[in-house]
Amino acid sequence: MCASLVVSIPVLCVTVSAATTAELRQKRDSIADADLVELRLDSVSDPDVAGALEGRRRPVVVTCRPTWEGGGFRGSEEERKRLLGEAIALGAEFVDLEWRAHFDDLIARTGGKRIVLSAHDFRSVPIDLDERVRAMRSTGAEVVKIAAATNSLSDCIPLLQLGSGDGRGGLIAIGMGPHGFATRVLAARFGSRWTYAGTLGDIGQASAESLLNDYHYRSITESTAVYGVAGGSVAHSVSPSMHNAAFRAARVDAVYLPFPATSAEDFHRFARALGISGASVTIPLKVALHEYVDEVSSVARRIGAINTIRVDSGRWLSDNTDAAGFLESLVERVSPDGLRVAILGAGGAARAVTVALASTGCSVRVHARNRAQAEEVASLAPGAVGPWPPEPGSWDLLVNCTPIGLYPRVDDTPVAKEQLTGRYVYDLIYNPQATRLLRDAASLGCQTIGGLDMLVAQAQEQFNWWTGSRPHAGVMREAALTRLAEFTRDENHLV
Repeated sequence: MCASLVVSIPVLCVTVSAATTAELRQKRDSIADADLVELRLDSVSDPDVAGALEGRRRPVVVTCRPTWEGGGFRGSEEERKRLLGEAIALGAEFVDLEWRAHFDDLIARTGGKRIVLSAHDFRSVPIDLDERVRAMRSTGAEVVKIAAATNSLSDCIPLLQLGSGDGRGGLIAIGMGPHGFATRVLAARFGSRWTYAGTLGDIGQASAESLLNDYHYRSITESTAVYGVAGGSVAHSVSPSMHNAAFRAARVDAVYLPFPATSAEDFHRFARALGISGASVTIPLKVALHEYVDEVSSVARRIGAINTIRVDSGRWLSDNTDAAGFLESLVERVSPDGLRVAILGAGGAARAVTVALASTGCSVRVHARNRAQAEEVASLAPGAVGPWPPEPGSWDLLVNCTPIGLYPRVDDTPVAKEQLTGRYVYDLIYNPQATRLLRDAASLGCQTIGGLDMLVAQAQEQFNWWTGSRPHAGVMREAALTRLAEFTRDENHLV
């Protein structure tokens, strides 16, 4: 038997599953960065407790999850109970028992010590969560684990409230699915004794490598400042990579997470409860969140959309760094003075681009499927409204402010190749770096600009506003390029 787990928060538990016990043991020993390894006996065809435990070099949690609790064990409950009892007898550091199994005699064998009593809800967060936890604790189990499907960010709030009242180090609270990602990274904030990493992506597990390298999991405490990107679909955002790299380089005790919100209200409720220090705001919340902040900068007010929130003594201050980021990245390559500019889209990004171009001496036309929205955006320049898509020969610079062509729909384009008759094409999309629009434009001899330059420039402004210092030169760009390369590698691997 290996040494006992020394409890400290945060602790990282890596889940291991395999086809056979021999393979399970091999995978167990290949884990390099875990404090604890969960051995999923329900995944193997030949469950052998002694074989799974033999020669282990770090503490383990033995789990044999039945199908009725989301696992893979299809044998009888008597057989499953025998395996779990054997794990207890052989000195496994922890053994996971399902609350609904009512294996009270197994709990009694250790007086609750080394027992993880777990309950899973794959549909939603139970409305009687507090009562369930009290009942589970009454069994004397050393650790009570709650794992519930989260269908919004707000669903994480009851889990957060559980942790705030724990104080015993005997709780694990996990929100399954993408909306619950914060519960996994912010284990300390949620009062969890440890978090789980692994390859069970369908329930929202992240890899140990990502938790440790991307989010610096072991340095996160209850006092770590929390930032993030709020939007509808942020799973493929590179903003977490950029800001976490910048925080680490500047030695700022902060972490930056993706916050996939179902609405502006959803993000507002969750972020207030969590006590965030700031956030980036992206599609489709740039306009909607405008109504939830306490103060709006003059630039953001003119644009009518925000992309940055800073929390100061509980007050939400907002700004928009998109306009400055866009203009900075544009004038490095092109002088807009005298150009005819066609702006595609009428959302928050289009508003920022229009405001940025207003004083540059160019003429602006806004093109969107919704003419009323296009007229509203055009009035910010002031500019004119054009048809969708722009007529050939009507523009010198085309700026795509729509999500058309964004990963994973990389074959989409807002403008057909034969209609690209101008000199410059700027696509605000950065994933992929070379969108179909940019590839088509380059093949026709247009000078092209990708969205990464603007992304980095506006992110640097955000970081400066949050921390009072500029990020180290090149740190954000390098982190973004690394993350984008990972997306490309993963896509090619899937193909």
